[in-house]
Amino acid sequence: MGFPKKFLWGVSNSGFQFEMGDLSGRNIDPNTDWYAWVHNSFNIRRGIVSGDLPEKGIDYWNLYKQDHTIAKQLGLNAYRIGIEWSRIFPMSTSIVEVLAEKTSDGDLANVDVDERALKKLEKLANQDAVFHYRDVIEDLLDKGFEVFVCLNHFTLPLWIHDPIAVRKTRMYRGPKGWVDENTIVEFAKYAAYIAYKLGDLVKNWATFNEPMAVAEGGYMIAEAGFPPGLHNAFRVFRRVARNLVVAHARSYDAIKKNCSDANVGLIHNVIPVMPMSPEKKSDIKAAEYMNMIHNLFFVQAISKGWLDENLNEVKEKGEIEQYIGNRLDWLGVNYYSRLVVKGRSLELAKFFAGTSVIPSAVPGFGFTCKPYSKSASGLSTSAFGWELYPEGLLDALKAMKEFGKPIYVTENGVSDVKDVLRSKFLVEHLKVLEKAINEEKIDVRGYFYWALTDNYEWAKGFGQKFGLYSVDLESKSRKSRKSAEVFKGIIKGEKAEEP
Repeated sequence: MGFPKKFLWGVSNSGFQFEMGDLSGRNIDPNTDWYAWVHNSFNIRRGIVSGDLPEKGIDYWNLYKQDHTIAKQLGLNAYRIGIEWSRIFPMSTSIVEVLAEKTSDGDLANVDVDERALKKLEKLANQDAVFHYRDVIEDLLDKGFEVFVCLNHFTLPLWIHDPIAVRKTRMYRGPKGWVDENTIVEFAKYAAYIAYKLGDLVKNWATFNEPMAVAEGGYMIAEAGFPPGLHNAFRVFRRVARNLVVAHARSYDAIKKNCSDANVGLIHNVIPVMPMSPEKKSDIKAAEYMNMIHNLFFVQAISKGWLDENLNEVKEKGEIEQYIGNRLDWLGVNYYSRLVVKGRSLELAKFFAGTSVIPSAVPGFGFTCKPYSKSASGLSTSAFGWELYPEGLLDALKAMKEFGKPIYVTENGVSDVKDVLRSKFLVEHLKVLEKAINEEKIDVRGYFYWALTDNYEWAKGFGQKFGLYSVDLESKSRKSRKSAEVFKGIIKGEKAEEP
């Protein structure tokens, strides 16, 4: 395969999914909403979560040097990690006052975390955690990796979000996480402090990983298993999505202020949306609406400044916000599969959803298939029941090309317990990526596989295996899968044939 000489080959991980699991139980982080969520007895009994516990995990916290060495042996030159907000600030930082300036319509246009505030945050921060993350990053740099750091990968400190209290009281009690505007201020403080402490080491920053998944999974699609597990709470979803957009803008500014040469991006899961019947107007409109909400809303806000308040796909007076736009240096694309939808007409929906057509996913395509089977299109499906649809990666990259920023494929992988699909998955997706770069001239500068090792897959626990290396959860030993050698060969430039 032909990729640019300076192309980045990497893997991605996160804090919550990888860090815990040391045999002595010393490095458990119980201070997140997700930790409380997956331990909740009601969630376990109802099957909302698997019952697997993250403290039984792969122990990247202690074994990071081993994993970095494995990655180096594969020929990788880039590594994406996550930092856990709750490890840095396990207790509230609300006592640290900062200047929060608002626009005439009440939006947060500026959060100024000055030197005085940083010094106060220094006293509240868990310095052991700060130094540990420095050690991890320094080891990566010593081994020659280009380092990407993501500040938020789903989890929130419990003092920011108590999902059990929120669910029990139907949003009357909290703390309520991204529903509250104050979370934007607290996140800006956290971003400023991390950039202040790590900016001498890190140049490539991501504010969020998949923010729309947080909004959709937590407030629209209860079966996703995301806290706080609300269903079809559309008005709350809109507020959360909006607050996440503003939080990105304010944390972008905070990182830039404390790390002058920072390269600040967003990691966005892009899902190509297709109508079930290309001739049916309601299906076409449903696909366009889902594409706008999931794929375009967030990125067009932080790049072009268009915050589509009522989600009606029409630029209206007051929706172009200068304090939000032009805050994107690069864009990370996470791609796994597609979505096929049909539409149902409902005029009343215009008043709360901005559209008269309600979309719904069609079973048998994309993420709605049976594990290790065939999709309705006859394509193979993963252990997760996700349709393997490599051409969708090109669709995703084409859609993001319009924003004019350098792109990195920051996640692409397959849950494959048997390791019978992963080699073919890699070959087929990387052939599509090669086409995107060489034929479509899309500025893609790197590919990060998810993941180097197996991990804790949120509500699904340890049952899904994405790793190039398997992990024995008792001994924590890593073992190479055959697909790791296929990936290594591709990186070396060897001709890749479909197994």
